[in-house]
Amino acid sequence: MNSWINLDALWKIIAVGVLVGAGLPALFAIGVRAPNPPARTDSAAATPPAAGPIGYLVAAVCFAVVLAAIGWGVSVIVSHR
Repeated sequence: MNSWINLDALWKIIAVGVLVGAGLPALFAIGVRAPNPPARTDSAAATPPAAGPIGYLVAAVCFAVVLAAIGWGVSVIVSHR
C-alpha cells in the first residue's frame, strides 16, 4: 500500500466515474431508442414499425433512472454546505 495513494478510494472513484460518466448517457440513449425500433430492410412498406408497450415501458424505466440519478446528485450537492 502506497502511503500517497489510497487505492481503496481510487477504485471507488473510478467505478462511480465510469458508471455515471458512461452509464447514464448510455441508459438515456437506450431510453430514446426503445420506443423507436429500427425499420425492417426486407419489406417495401413505407410505414415505420410501431413500438409496442414493452418499448415504452423500457423507455420510461430508463428515463426514471436517469431522472432519479440527477435528483440524487442535486440533493447531494445541496445538502453539503
